[in-house]
Amino acid sequence: MAVKDKDRNLVAQNKRAGHDYFIEETFEAGLVLKGTEIKSMRAGRMNLKDSFARISNGEAYLHNAHISEYEQGNRYNHDPVRARKLLLHKKQINQLIGQTQQKGYSIVPLKVYIKNGFAKVLIGVAKGKKSFDKRETLKRKDANREVQRALKDRMNG
Repeated sequence: MAVKDKDRNLVAQNKRAGHDYFIEETFEAGLVLKGTEIKSMRAGRMNLKDSFARISNGEAYLHNAHISEYEQGNRYNHDPVRARKLLLHKKQINQLIGQTQQKGYSIVPLKVYIKNGFAKVLIGVAKGKKSFDKRETLKRKDANREVQRALKDRMNG
């Protein structure tokens, strides 16, 4: 099975996003970082829990994404939870604005990875799930797991 290029250089993944939201559409955005941030990211010291993206003044920003301070960073170290600018085309930003104007939609970061030496964020336009939707998703996932297990036993047995 071939591993995708994105997954090989995966830095952080927001696993709760698939559980808490219906992901409608995804966009790949560049991430503006300081030197100590990219070094810390390459060491895998990033967390997307509770992070979100917001558009203000026609520019997209990533909020609450935690990048730990770089150990050899001394006084030039960065603020771990500062707002970081996302690099998107104007057309994409306008599309995001239009989609998030609707009630219940938000922009959620799904993955952060290194692609061709640049930090990229996969953001998704998401609609929040209700608790009964979450239960339904878990039931479906369990049923699929049981079917796969039965097929595996049948093939091996």
